[in-house]
Amino acid sequence: MSFHTWLLFSAAYLLTTISPGPNVLLVIRNSVRYGSRGAAASVAGNLLAQGVVVALVALGVGALLTTLPPLFVAMKVLGAGYLMYLGIRQLRGGGNRQASQAAQPTGVASPAHTFERNKVFREALFVSGSNPKTMIFLSAFMPQFIDHERGLPEQFIVMFLTIAVTVALVHTIYSLGVRGIHRRVGASRWIAAIKRGSGLVFVALGIKLLTAQRA
Repeated sequence: MSFHTWLLFSAAYLLTTISPGPNVLLVIRNSVRYGSRGAAASVAGNLLAQGVVVALVALGVGALLTTLPPLFVAMKVLGAGYLMYLGIRQLRGGGNRQASQAAQPTGVASPAHTFERNKVFREALFVSGSNPKTMIFLSAFMPQFIDHERGLPEQFIVMFLTIAVTVALVHTIYSLGVRGIHRRVGASRWIAAIKRGSGLVFVALGIKLLTAQRA
């Protein structure tokens, strides 16, 4: 992959990452609820899932997914169901518990914080990895930048590292932005608004994924 091709890939992927989706929503929600640790766990889970997806694309699994409608439907139902589950749980969860968690100092580590980070990591991992549209998109997107006269593994590694840096940068900007707003608005009111809003959006994203086609 030439430097010019890499620049085109980086710019194109940056544009797709800026657009808010389930992963960005998780970062925003967890930044408000758990601070920087929540954002870091969300990004880490997302990047691990992205690494697995890129590896599967390199092995041709993404192309296989487009030729097996039952597999696509199964993954779609699984991912949509989990998004709607997160949304409903968010709408029904206790606002007071979230407010008290947000009021605790984020620099203090405790078993409760560790448990929450692990849960947030698993949520991000599953949300990012269970969406079949991600694999189909990368299967169509990444080969456009492949130079077949050069080693394929090295190019896929470079593209994944570029994806990782882009995702980490964009999600960090979202996290810092929402935490800045959080500091300027009453904590309980802000958390309640995020709780209701993110719950509704998760449900809407689940419905959207459930009705998605394999285009």
